[in-house]
Amino acid sequence: MTLQESLELAQKESAGGVGTLGERTLHAALKYYLQPDPAFHEIKVGRWVADIQDSWGITEIQTRQFGRLQAKLEAFLALGPVTVVYPVAAQKRLCWMDPETGETSPWHRSPKKKGPADVLYELYAIRDLLGNPNLSIRILLLEMEEIRYLNGWSHDRKRGSTRMDRVPVSLLGEVTVGAKVGYEALLPAGLPEEFTSKEFAKGAALSLPSAQRGLLLLHQLGVVDRLGKQGRSYLYRAVEQPKTPREEIVE
Repeated sequence: MTLQESLELAQKESAGGVGTLGERTLHAALKYYLQPDPAFHEIKVGRWVADIQDSWGITEIQTRQFGRLQAKLEAFLALGPVTVVYPVAAQKRLCWMDPETGETSPWHRSPKKKGPADVLYELYAIRDLLGNPNLSIRILLLEMEEIRYLNGWSHDRKRGSTRMDRVPVSLLGEVTVGAKVGYEALLPAGLPEEFTSKEFAKGAALSLPSAQRGLLLLHQLGVVDRLGKQGRSYLYRAVEQPKTPREEIVE
Protein backbone atom coordinates (compact mmCIF):
# COMPACT_ATOMS: atom_id res chain seq x y z
CA MET A 1 0.00 0.00 0.00
CA THR A 2 1.30 3.45 -0.90
CA LEU A 3 1.46 6.35 1.53
CA GLN A 4 -1.22 8.19 -0.47
CA GLU A 5 -3.58 5.21 -0.26
CA SER A 6 -2.93 5.02 3.49
CA LEU A 7 -3.77 8.70 3.84
CA GLU A 8 -7.06 8.23 2.01
CA LEU A 9 -8.01 5.32 4.29
CA ALA A 10 -7.17 7.34 7.38
CA GLN A 11 -9.28 10.26 6.15
CA LYS A 12 -12.23 7.97 5.41
CA GLU A 13 -11.97 6.43 8.87
CA SER A 14 -11.97 9.87 10.48
CA ALA A 15 -14.91 11.08 8.37
CA GLY A 16 -16.85 7.91 9.14
CA GLY A 17 -16.58 8.45 12.85
CA VAL A 18 -14.49 5.34 13.47
CA GLY A 19 -12.36 6.03 16.54
CA THR A 20 -8.83 7.21 15.90
CA LEU A 21 -8.30 8.04 19.60
CA GLY A 22 -7.82 11.72 18.88
CA GLU A 23 -4.89 11.10 16.51
CA ARG A 24 -3.89 13.58 13.89
CA THR A 25 -3.57 12.82 10.19
CA LEU A 26 0.11 11.85 10.21
CA HIS A 27 -0.29 9.22 12.93
CA ALA A 28 -3.44 7.73 11.42
CA ALA A 29 -2.01 7.56 7.90
CA LEU A 30 1.20 5.88 9.07
CA LYS A 31 -0.80 3.26 10.91
CA TYR A 32 -2.43 2.20 7.63
CA TYR A 33 0.86 2.42 5.75
CA LEU A 34 2.58 0.12 8.26
CA GLN A 35 -0.38 -2.25 8.61
CA PRO A 36 -3.24 -1.88 6.08
CA ASP A 37 -5.61 -4.17 8.00
CA PRO A 38 -7.36 -2.15 10.77
CA ALA A 39 -8.07 -5.41 12.63
CA PHE A 40 -4.47 -5.15 13.87
CA HIS A 41 -4.80 -1.51 15.02
CA GLU A 42 -5.30 -0.37 18.62
CA ILE A 43 -4.75 -3.76 20.24
CA LYS A 44 -5.07 -4.14 23.99
CA VAL A 45 -1.87 -5.63 25.40
CA GLY A 46 -2.04 -5.98 29.17
CA ARG A 47 -3.03 -2.60 30.55
CA TRP A 48 -1.71 -0.80 27.46
CA VAL A 49 -2.97 -0.28 23.90
CA ALA A 50 -0.52 -0.91 21.04
CA ASP A 51 -0.85 1.12 17.83
CA ILE A 52 -0.28 -2.10 15.87
CA GLN A 53 0.17 -5.72 16.90
CA ASP A 54 0.60 -8.34 14.18
CA SER A 55 2.86 -11.25 13.24
CA TRP A 56 5.87 -8.88 13.18
CA GLY A 57 5.33 -7.87 16.80
CA ILE A 58 4.24 -4.54 18.28
CA THR A 59 4.61 -1.21 16.49
CA GLU A 60 4.31 2.16 18.19
CA ILE A 61 4.22 5.41 16.19
CA GLN A 62 5.69 8.26 18.21
CA THR A 63 6.26 11.78 16.90
CA ARG A 64 7.71 13.28 20.11
CA GLN A 65 8.08 12.92 23.88
CA PHE A 66 9.59 9.44 23.91
CA GLY A 67 9.84 9.67 27.68
CA ARG A 68 6.12 8.99 27.86
CA LEU A 69 6.77 5.61 26.22
CA GLN A 70 9.13 4.30 28.90
CA ALA A 71 6.71 2.23 31.00
CA LYS A 72 4.74 1.08 27.97
CA LEU A 73 7.88 -0.05 26.15
CA GLU A 74 9.19 -1.90 29.17
CA ALA A 75 5.97 -3.93 29.26
CA PHE A 76 5.94 -4.57 25.50
CA LEU A 77 9.64 -5.50 25.27
CA ALA A 78 9.13 -8.27 27.81
CA LEU A 79 6.74 -9.91 25.31
CA GLY A 80 8.71 -9.80 22.06
CA PRO A 81 9.83 -7.54 19.17
CA VAL A 82 8.84 -3.88 19.35
CA THR A 83 9.38 -1.24 16.66
CA VAL A 84 9.09 2.45 17.45
CA VAL A 85 8.37 4.41 14.27
CA TYR A 86 9.53 8.03 14.21
CA PRO A 87 8.48 10.26 11.27
CA VAL A 88 10.88 13.03 10.22
CA ALA A 89 9.98 15.97 7.96
CA ALA A 90 12.93 15.65 5.59
CA GLN A 91 11.12 18.08 3.26
CA LYS A 92 8.18 20.27 4.19
CA ARG A 93 5.62 22.63 2.67
CA LEU A 94 4.02 25.07 5.08
CA CYS A 95 0.67 26.86 5.20
CA TRP A 96 -0.56 29.38 7.80
CA MET A 97 -4.17 29.62 9.00
CA ASP A 98 -5.75 32.54 10.83
CA PRO A 99 -7.61 30.88 13.75
CA GLU A 100 -10.20 33.67 13.85
CA THR A 101 -11.12 33.91 10.16
CA GLY A 102 -10.05 30.51 8.84
CA GLU A 103 -8.14 32.19 6.00
CA THR A 104 -5.02 30.38 4.83
CA SER A 105 -1.81 31.57 3.24
CA PRO A 106 -0.37 30.15 -0.01
CA TRP A 107 1.79 27.06 0.45
CA HIS A 108 5.54 27.64 0.57
CA ARG A 109 8.48 25.27 0.92
CA SER A 110 10.31 25.39 4.23
CA PRO A 111 14.11 25.79 3.96
CA LYS A 112 14.52 23.49 6.98
CA LYS A 113 15.46 19.92 6.11
CA LYS A 114 15.88 17.21 8.72
CA GLY A 115 17.59 13.84 8.65
CA PRO A 116 17.79 10.64 10.71
CA ALA A 117 19.75 12.36 13.50
CA ASP A 118 16.59 14.26 14.41
CA VAL A 119 15.56 11.23 16.49
CA LEU A 120 18.57 11.49 18.83
CA TYR A 121 17.00 14.09 21.11
CA GLU A 122 14.01 11.80 21.68
CA LEU A 123 16.06 8.62 22.05
CA TYR A 124 17.95 10.10 24.98
CA ALA A 125 14.74 9.87 27.05
CA ILE A 126 14.65 6.06 26.61
CA ARG A 127 18.40 5.48 26.58
CA ASP A 128 18.17 2.71 29.18
CA LEU A 129 16.10 0.62 26.76
CA LEU A 130 18.22 1.04 23.61
CA GLY A 131 20.32 -2.05 24.31
CA ASN A 132 17.28 -4.32 24.45
CA PRO A 133 17.54 -6.83 21.56
CA ASN A 134 13.75 -6.68 21.07
CA LEU A 135 13.75 -2.93 20.34
CA SER A 136 14.11 -1.35 16.90
CA ILE A 137 13.79 2.31 15.94
CA ARG A 138 12.47 2.90 12.42
CA ILE A 139 12.94 6.45 11.14
CA LEU A 140 10.75 7.43 8.18
CA LEU A 141 12.07 10.34 6.11
CA LEU A 142 8.98 12.01 4.71
CA GLU A 143 7.87 14.84 2.52
CA MET A 144 5.13 16.54 4.54
CA GLU A 145 2.62 19.34 4.38
CA GLU A 146 2.13 21.25 7.63
CA ILE A 147 -0.63 23.65 8.63
CA ARG A 148 0.03 26.04 11.53
CA TYR A 149 -2.21 28.54 13.28
CA LEU A 150 -1.17 32.20 13.25
CA ASN A 151 -1.38 32.46 17.02
CA GLY A 152 2.22 32.95 18.14
CA TRP A 153 3.70 35.67 20.35
CA SER A 154 5.84 37.47 17.72
CA HIS A 155 4.63 40.47 15.70
CA ASP A 156 3.88 38.22 12.71
CA ARG A 157 2.25 35.65 15.07
CA LYS A 158 4.54 32.85 13.78
CA ARG A 159 7.03 32.33 16.60
CA GLY A 160 5.49 30.15 19.28
CA SER A 161 2.60 29.20 17.00
CA THR A 162 0.52 26.03 17.32
CA ARG A 163 0.67 23.25 14.75
CA MET A 164 -2.78 22.31 13.48
CA ASP A 165 -1.90 19.21 11.46
CA ARG A 166 0.76 17.41 9.42
CA VAL A 167 0.00 15.41 6.30
CA PRO A 168 2.48 12.90 4.84
CA VAL A 169 2.92 13.32 1.07
CA SER A 170 5.64 10.83 0.13
CA LEU A 171 8.26 8.57 1.67
CA LEU A 172 11.79 9.63 0.70
CA GLY A 173 13.72 6.97 2.60
CA GLU A 174 14.11 5.26 5.92
CA VAL A 175 16.71 4.17 8.47
CA THR A 176 16.31 1.42 11.07
CA VAL A 177 18.59 1.13 14.11
CA GLY A 178 18.49 -0.91 17.28
CA ALA A 179 20.15 -2.98 20.02
CA LYS A 180 23.30 -0.83 20.00
CA VAL A 181 23.99 -2.00 16.44
CA GLY A 182 23.55 0.45 13.61
CA TYR A 183 23.30 3.71 15.57
CA GLU A 184 26.23 4.99 13.51
CA ALA A 185 23.61 5.47 10.77
CA LEU A 186 22.51 8.55 12.71
CA LEU A 187 25.85 10.28 12.09
CA PRO A 188 25.52 12.85 9.26
CA ALA A 189 27.65 12.38 6.18
CA GLY A 190 30.61 14.69 5.64
CA LEU A 191 31.76 15.04 9.25
CA PRO A 192 35.49 15.68 9.65
CA GLU A 193 37.52 12.93 11.30
CA GLU A 194 37.45 14.94 14.53
CA PHE A 195 34.51 17.23 15.16
CA THR A 196 32.86 19.43 17.77
CA SER A 197 29.21 19.56 18.76
CA LYS A 198 28.82 22.71 16.61
CA GLU A 199 30.10 20.85 13.55
CA PHE A 200 27.83 17.93 14.36
CA ALA A 201 24.85 20.29 14.77
CA LYS A 202 25.49 21.87 11.37
CA GLY A 203 25.92 18.54 9.57
CA ALA A 204 22.87 16.96 11.24
CA ALA A 205 20.63 20.06 10.90
CA LEU A 206 20.09 20.18 14.68
CA SER A 207 20.07 22.95 17.23
CA LEU A 208 23.22 23.04 19.37
CA PRO A 209 21.43 21.77 22.54
CA SER A 210 19.91 18.87 20.55
CA ALA A 211 23.31 18.06 19.03
CA GLN A 212 24.99 18.07 22.45
CA ARG A 213 22.33 15.77 23.87
CA GLY A 214 22.59 13.52 20.81
CA LEU A 215 26.38 13.27 21.08
CA LEU A 216 26.10 12.38 24.75
CA LEU A 217 23.82 9.51 23.78
CA LEU A 218 26.05 8.38 20.89
CA HIS A 219 29.01 8.42 23.26
CA GLN A 220 27.13 6.24 25.74
CA LEU A 221 26.22 3.85 22.90
CA GLY A 222 29.85 3.58 21.80
CA VAL A 223 29.27 5.24 18.42
CA VAL A 224 31.63 8.18 19.08
CA ASP A 225 34.69 8.67 21.24
CA ARG A 226 35.30 11.85 23.25
CA LEU A 227 38.93 12.85 22.61
CA GLY A 228 39.38 15.85 24.86
CA LYS A 229 38.69 19.52 24.32
CA GLN A 230 39.25 22.12 21.64
CA GLY A 231 38.94 25.38 23.53
CA ARG A 232 35.74 25.02 25.54
CA SER A 233 34.24 22.36 23.25
CA TYR A 234 34.64 18.60 23.37
CA LEU A 235 36.21 16.90 20.38
CA TYR A 236 34.59 13.70 19.07
CA ARG A 237 35.53 10.99 16.61
CA ALA A 238 33.37 8.24 15.13
CA VAL A 239 34.20 4.73 16.34
CA GLU A 240 34.77 2.15 13.62
CA GLN A 241 31.63 0.01 13.41
CA PRO A 242 30.72 -3.27 11.64
CA LYS A 243 29.30 -2.59 8.21
CA THR A 244 25.47 -2.32 8.23
CA PRO A 245 23.01 -0.92 5.69
CA ARG A 246 22.70 2.83 6.36
CA GLU A 247 19.58 3.73 4.50
CA GLU A 248 17.01 2.31 2.13
CA ILE A 249 15.99 4.86 -0.49
CA VAL A 250 12.51 4.49 -1.88
CA GLU A 251 12.30 5.22 -5.60
